[in-house]
Amino acid sequence: MIISIASGKGGTGKTTVATNLARSIGSNVQLLDCDVEEPNAHLFINPSFASSETVSMPVPQVDEDKCTYCGKCADICQFKAIAVVNENVLVFEELCHSCGGCWEVCPEEAIIQSDRELGVIQKGHSNGIEFIHGRLRVGEAMSPMHNCKP
Repeated sequence: MIISIASGKGGTGKTTVATNLARSIGSNVQLLDCDVEEPNAHLFINPSFASSETVSMPVPQVDEDKCTYCGKCADICQFKAIAVVNENVLVFEELCHSCGGCWEVCPEEAIIQSDRELGVIQKGHSNGIEFIHGRLRVGEAMSPMHNCKP
């Protein structure tokens, strides 16, 4: 059985309900705190964390020795995460949504994928409850829009 507790508004008691429900069921329970910006179910569950996995997303990195400054990368970017000014390519990693358009259209193959750390996924246990949560890096503007697999 899967039970989800969700609300678009903060402060409604989602974490309180979810953690108390998990504790009341007892064993063979998996609790996922999906609020990566402010996860706090761990404060109620107090798990022992067994693993931590870094989460990153691909962002463009420009090899200026190969780049001809044609501007095709900037033209395709809907989020204005890359700009060509004179003979400089500026990459704004915080704006990048990792669509891959810039490295696909570059005729010189001057753009490669580089990783930008977003946060971590931590897994642990507490009294028969398997606990998993994500923590977004402090100062990160957005969480990734990719599928997550616990």
